[in-house]
Amino acid sequence: MKAGPSQEEIRRHNLSTLLRHVHLGGPASRTVLAERMGVNRSTVLGLVSELTAAGLVREELPRDTGRAGRPSLVVRPDSARAYVLAFDIGVDRLTAARIGLGGLFLDRREIPWPGAGPQRPGEVADALTGAARRMLAATPPGSHCVGVGVAVRGIVRHPDGLVRFAPNLGWEEEDFGAQLADRLGISVPVTIGNEANVAALAEHLRGAGVGCRNLVYLHGGIGIGAGVIVDGRLLRGDDGYGGEVGHMIVNPHGGRRCGCGAIGCLEAEAGSRALLEAARRDVRTPGHDTVRAVIDAADRGDVVARAALHRVGDWLGVGVANLVNVFNPGTVVFGGVLRDVFLGAAAQVRSRINTTALRASRENLRLRVCELGDATVLIGAAELAFSESLDNPLEVLARLDGQGALVE
Repeated sequence: MKAGPSQEEIRRHNLSTLLRHVHLGGPASRTVLAERMGVNRSTVLGLVSELTAAGLVREELPRDTGRAGRPSLVVRPDSARAYVLAFDIGVDRLTAARIGLGGLFLDRREIPWPGAGPQRPGEVADALTGAARRMLAATPPGSHCVGVGVAVRGIVRHPDGLVRFAPNLGWEEEDFGAQLADRLGISVPVTIGNEANVAALAEHLRGAGVGCRNLVYLHGGIGIGAGVIVDGRLLRGDDGYGGEVGHMIVNPHGGRRCGCGAIGCLEAEAGSRALLEAARRDVRTPGHDTVRAVIDAADRGDVVARAALHRVGDWLGVGVANLVNVFNPGTVVFGGVLRDVFLGAAAQVRSRINTTALRASRENLRLRVCELGDATVLIGAAELAFSESLDNPLEVLARLDGQGALVE
């Protein structure tokens, strides 16, 4: 017979569960936490006491209760004690943030970058390290970096984070996590993830997908990627390459050539370059501002821009219909530049889904735009970085106490 969990294992599990509740759900009273966890209040009291002593949570009066009488104390994550570094490696920009427990942004930096096109991994690591050190210079004493999360536009192997192929960055078989850790002199895990996967995680935990057990998040930039949540868990595939829907073939005959080498990929037909080319715009600068300019022009009645948006929306609808047939998600969330494309071509996308997807699979489908905006990918990278600390909160802090997160 298999032995049941020990008291120590139960304690660790309960500490992790309680910390996750306040990290993701925000302040809550002991009574509410006991109800959510299915334990008694005395158990919650002991758990809160341990986490408070570690500096991970604090109890305080709620803000603006609007009720008569003395309100109950609430347990709140202490964002100043434990934080992570989150990095978003875009094709045309780099972004860095220091994010505290509970998802609070403590610092955020946009890093000057020369523009779109291939970038040397070492130069990217140098730029991110410089931003990290500037943020850490303003960090108060007694706080700890408990992890580093990095989002990359490319195919990333799980669990070691090897970047197998990032065509829009010009990377292939790059151990970027090791390069970054070496420059940082880091003593905490550096976790690398595909940007669409981490963004899907963010929207599922904190955005438009909260409460949805099955969703597809579509992220558009120069390329298109997807993160798929199945029964509340991120679908990775055997080696972590799941969700590469940008390279799903939708137009094999007469389609555009994709950066991956194939013909008629969704990314080639519905990505920002396809939109700009069809709208007769400069495809050398396929960023958010250029895409939004086309959509604004279409709204003002520009015939060429309107036709381009219609074409891209049609192919986007074909891609979504295929995903609906395969995964039967409750929600599809559009993020990155696809947020703007969907808002500008929603009727076309819906029409294509209604004529292509199976009726049974689409009848309860909700189409949403991301709620976290430009911070979606950073928030997802932060959740990757917090993973170990949420699993073993006291052990992680005990290991870090008395040592700096970065070697000076």
